[in-house]
Amino acid sequence: MAVAITVVWGLNFVVIRLGVDVMPPLILSAARFLFAAFPLVFFVPCPKMPLGAFLGIACMLGIFSFAGLFLGIDAGLSPGIASIVLQSQVFFTAVLAVGFFGETLSRQQILGIFVAILGIAALAIEADGDGTLIGFLLVLGAAVSWAVSNLFMKRASQVNMLSLMVWVSLVPPLPLAALSLAFEGVEANVQAFEQLDATRIGVIAYLAYIATIFGFGGWAMLIARHGAGRVAPFSLLVPIFGMLSSAVVLGESFGALQIASAGLVIFGLALTVRQRNARQVKQRHT
Repeated sequence: MAVAITVVWGLNFVVIRLGVDVMPPLILSAARFLFAAFPLVFFVPCPKMPLGAFLGIACMLGIFSFAGLFLGIDAGLSPGIASIVLQSQVFFTAVLAVGFFGETLSRQQILGIFVAILGIAALAIEADGDGTLIGFLLVLGAAVSWAVSNLFMKRASQVNMLSLMVWVSLVPPLPLAALSLAFEGVEANVQAFEQLDATRIGVIAYLAYIATIFGFGGWAMLIARHGAGRVAPFSLLVPIFGMLSSAVVLGESFGALQIASAGLVIFGLALTVRQRNARQVKQRHT
């Protein structure tokens, strides 16, 4: 199940690329959340959590993070590289937790963050050379927004993740649709739905039901059954499957610098995740 979900999330970046090729990115993001919410919102109980945390997750994750991801891929950043850059949310979360919750970083975590920064910087240099720096910065901003939403998630740690994602998905559609009308235009939005075909329907269905509902719902079930310490390391597979699926489906090729940079980011992520697992094991034994 864990591997299947990481495959789904890795392929998610390719599906976004296919989607923004035929639909404006902001309205596509709005459609994703609209259909992730309906019709499940009628059958899933509303999560009991502070309203501020709920709205914080909805805005930072639903509006800013995914809009940034969709816009970044639309601006030209390859899905494979986007899957790597978005995973930097792990490192931003660790750093923000120090400032907001007084958490401390171990030497291993600091090393992991430093290694990842080197990899991200190298990817930025490569993106600048390819003319996709704007896309890179948008996805990096999406990672920061995801990290901020993780701080709100901390206040909702006991909430069922599937229930949370379904109800959170109610918030982004209207703001994203308004932004789309303002920046992408009425005509582009009308054409997107007038020309609704199997590709557009398939993209929206995948993003809403497979990547969001099955992905987050299954992930929450695994964490509830096996604990975050055993499940979290599988997230390392997401950027790997993201790059593989991009190469297989889209024919994307990666240069030596991109592969080395991606390796640094994944290695840094592995150091951070391993450290988190070690702390959880220690807490269980004490």
